[in-house]
Amino acid sequence: MVSRARNFHERELDEKGTILANLPRVVELNVGGEFYTTTRDTLRNISSRELLNMLNCKDAEGRFFIDRPGTYFGAILDYLRSWQLPTQHIPEVYREALFYEITPLVKQLEDMPQIFGEEVGRKQFLQRVPNYSENLQLMVRLARAEAVAARCSSVLVCAVHTEEDAAHCAESLRILEADKRTVVKFGPWKAAPVIGDLLDSVRMDIEAQGYQVAYDLCSRKTFQPKQGAYRYFYTFLFTWW
Repeated sequence: MVSRARNFHERELDEKGTILANLPRVVELNVGGEFYTTTRDTLRNISSRELLNMLNCKDAEGRFFIDRPGTYFGAILDYLRSWQLPTQHIPEVYREALFYEITPLVKQLEDMPQIFGEEVGRKQFLQRVPNYSENLQLMVRLARAEAVAARCSSVLVCAVHTEEDAAHCAESLRILEADKRTVVKFGPWKAAPVIGDLLDSVRMDIEAQGYQVAYDLCSRKTFQPKQGAYRYFYTFLFTWW
């Protein structure tokens, strides 16, 4: 097994060396319409073959063409040149480093507060919220279904942190079901963040899809929860125009 892994690694190094040997000393790049100039020696610092394998076609001017948005590619090159970490647009550079499989840069960016908080904090929390991604998709579908000839549409959400919270909401949820009214239920979950943290995450992730959305406690005109359950019901308002 060790021998097989060693042979695979050696083949990778040979293929990487072949790709680099076929490059000119000065390399002109067209990354999604953004033009960059670097050297073959800089590209030697790439540990993965992912980026090198993309250097297989040229544009009309003879530049190597990479079919990828090029806005943040300069930060990738700066890292390969001098191991300099970006100071701006950290999440965007992190996404590009993941795509190009620049593993050392990925690991260093994951230690920065902007990425650590998102990747280690928020995402780890959301993984403990049952059906989180599915509920987001359901909310968007419900909002879009109500958007015909309307400026806004609303989605009713029930968020419960603990099993005790869920017990407080059980009767109100049964009433909604009997009235054939749709409510998107989040929780319970086993993690420290509270309901407000969950609701903020829902808003952030829906906004990240391009929607304009806000939330507030459910209006009693919209729905009258049973006593003790009011604080678990919220309305997310989507604004279309």
